[in-house]
Amino acid sequence: MDATVRDYMHTQVIWVEEDTPFAAMAAALGQYRVSAFPVIDKEERVIGVVSAADMLAKEALGCGEDEMPGMITGILRCNEMRKARGATAREIMTAPPITIPPDATIEYAARLMYLHRVKRLPVVNAGRRLVGIISRADVLSVFGRPDDEIRGDIVGNVSGSGLLIAPETVTVGVKDGVVTLAGTIESRYAGHELARRARHVQGVVAVRDRLTYP
Repeated sequence: MDATVRDYMHTQVIWVEEDTPFAAMAAALGQYRVSAFPVIDKEERVIGVVSAADMLAKEALGCGEDEMPGMITGILRCNEMRKARGATAREIMTAPPITIPPDATIEYAARLMYLHRVKRLPVVNAGRRLVGIISRADVLSVFGRPDDEIRGDIVGNVSGSGLLIAPETVTVGVKDGVVTLAGTIESRYAGHELARRARHVQGVVAVRDRLTYP
């Protein structure tokens, strides 16, 4: 069964309201040892994210008022200058936020983080209200799954996948998350499909296809 965001997310989330002052957020970063806050509106919907990187613009760019060297000024986006001038969460936040529902797979969460280059995702329900947060570390923790559990799932794929593979003809080995499939089976399609499914089993690091065909 695919692992979902609900299985790995944190439900105790430090969030801020859209009118939270900059100084209060700066203090909260140290107090709660977090690096970002989801921002919620009056209806408790997630409307953005304020990260430490967003807030750093104020110090780095002199509150958006300092003169910068010509080349640097040319490449700084207006968005960064806006954040440097901001005084509240709404004025500094990155929006719209990249969010994810709790029933999404961990694989999908990893893909979102990778494509959007974000370190965490607010988890929201159908009404876009905050129910949790999931980080890169949470997503990567699936690779700590025991080898015997991984092997059990893949053996289940062999015997119950509908691929017409006789279980006794396939050997499944797992070491440190690396799966080795060996044996002789009749169908090349079935072998390739089994390897593909094994790659998507929770905790699998890699698959070594050693299957042969008569």
